[in-house]
Amino acid sequence: MSHQYYVGLMSGTSMDGVDAVLVDFQFPKPHVISTHTESIPPKLLKNLHLLANPETSDINLLGESDKLCGELFAISVNNLLKKANISSDQIIAIGSHGQTVRHMPNNQYPFSMQIGDACTIAVQTNIDTVADFRRKDIALGGQGAPLVPAFHQAVFSNTHQDRIILNIGGIANITYLSHQGHDTYGFDTGPGNTLLDLWYQKHHTDSYDNEGKWAATGEVSQPLLNKMLQHSYFHQSAPKSTGRELFNFSWLNQYIKDFSHLSPQDIQATLTQLTAQSIAKDIKKQSSSIDIFICGGGVFNKDLISRLQQLLPKAKISSTIQLGVAPQWVEGVAFAWLAYCFVNNKTSNLPEVTGAKKAAILGAFYPAN
Repeated sequence: MSHQYYVGLMSGTSMDGVDAVLVDFQFPKPHVISTHTESIPPKLLKNLHLLANPETSDINLLGESDKLCGELFAISVNNLLKKANISSDQIIAIGSHGQTVRHMPNNQYPFSMQIGDACTIAVQTNIDTVADFRRKDIALGGQGAPLVPAFHQAVFSNTHQDRIILNIGGIANITYLSHQGHDTYGFDTGPGNTLLDLWYQKHHTDSYDNEGKWAATGEVSQPLLNKMLQHSYFHQSAPKSTGRELFNFSWLNQYIKDFSHLSPQDIQATLTQLTAQSIAKDIKKQSSSIDIFICGGGVFNKDLISRLQQLLPKAKISSTIQLGVAPQWVEGVAFAWLAYCFVNNKTSNLPEVTGAKKAAILGAFYPAN
């Protein structure tokens, strides 16, 4: 059987690098061949943070960053293929998520904007590229997010066991998979690592709280936690999705301004508890004793995972490595799968998750030639 190679490209809300994953779809389940992470150059990263701020409306900055992201994504693909010793003509297509700079699904005129010029990716890799996966779903009345639950259903569902796939990236989202093969649903629960990273970076020179060690030295402020949990997002019913447009420094500052007596570590501990509690509350609505498989960078935050286990004592918590995909590569594989679906004319959204009127083939095609 010949290989069916696709590349998935993912850069999430954490903006901690571009993940490139080479996936073979000749097997019943996607098989990861090689992986690569390309760091985002500091100047581009600064511009992306600026663009993600709702107060920024600089079209030149947007256009330049779109081009630079496209070049960076192309570099990450070329480096991945070099590492795997596979030529570009063996790849059927690239699936590129792009870099989200604005996600406004509840606007009067809803939109979600991902940059990373797909024409540049196609030309500089010489590989057909599929991108812009969210806008079709939004055109059909959906949120355009989360898109990974359809992939989770295709790859991680099991006929003997109900499961929850918990993705903790910058934003956290859950997918509930029924063993009966229906009733899949998923949504963004709220912040994952985004507030933790922002607060940590304010007080340290490195970019994230390794294993949550700094947060573990602090005490949770129950009054601050209660106040943050009153925010309307945590009480909205699904379908719902969110991003840096909401959970950013401005959001954090409006809550901590009355808590200046707290140490930075106490605020970090409270933010970790906010992530854990908002996730646990939504999981408990389904089942308190379900099997949970975690992916995304948050899986490595030992403090966060132990808080989650305390809140869900009857749940069995493990990583998606138990299901055959390493946690840091699940989203990259998902966008390779979305490109595979596009090429093979398969629908790849779940209307019950996003709120779209119907299932649809997502993405737009950018040929290399």
